[in-house]
Amino acid sequence: MTAFLSLFRGINVGGNHKVKMDDLKAVHEALGLQDVLPYIQSGNVVFKSNDTDILQLQKQIQDSFESKFGFHSEVIVRTSDELSAIVAKNPFQDQPGKELKWVAVIFLATLPATTSQEALLKAYIGPEEIFFSGKEMYVYYPEGMGRSKLSHSFIEKKLKTGATARNWNTILKLQELIQR
Repeated sequence: MTAFLSLFRGINVGGNHKVKMDDLKAVHEALGLQDVLPYIQSGNVVFKSNDTDILQLQKQIQDSFESKFGFHSEVIVRTSDELSAIVAKNPFQDQPGKELKWVAVIFLATLPATTSQEALLKAYIGPEEIFFSGKEMYVYYPEGMGRSKLSHSFIEKKLKTGATARNWNTILKLQELIQR
C-alpha cells in the first residue's frame, strides 16, 4: 500500500467554503481509501491506497468532494516519497539568517513551462525569494505570507496551473503523519 497526501485548495479560508475535517475524512473513506487522517482545517488528508495512479485518485477525490459539498476545490495529491523529496530539496534550509517559519511550498497541479516560470520571476519583484523544483515552488516570505503582494491568483495566472500553499511547519507535520 502506498501512502498519499491530498491537499485541498481554498477550503476553510476566510470563513468561506467551510468543510469539517470529519466530513473530508468521510469523502476519502467512501472511496475505499484507508488509514485516513485529516490534519488541520486547511484541507490536508493523509491516506493509503493500493491504487498508485495519482491522477485517477486526484480526480476521484475531487469529484466526490464536489458531489458531497456542492462546490469545486482543486485537489493536489502527492506520495510519501514525493513529500520526502520536497522536504529534502528545500533550498532555504541551512541558510544563515533564514527562518524556516517564513518558508512556504506552493504545490502546483501541473509542471509549469519554463517560459511561465520565467514570466512569473520577471513580472514579480518583491522581497520574497522564489525557487522552482519540479511541480513545487518554494517561497521565502521575509515579511510573512499574510503581508505579501505575491498573491495566489497571480502565481496561478502566471504559471497557468492550479496551486495550493502550505507553510513549512505544516509540511513537516504532514511528513511525520504520512510516515506513520
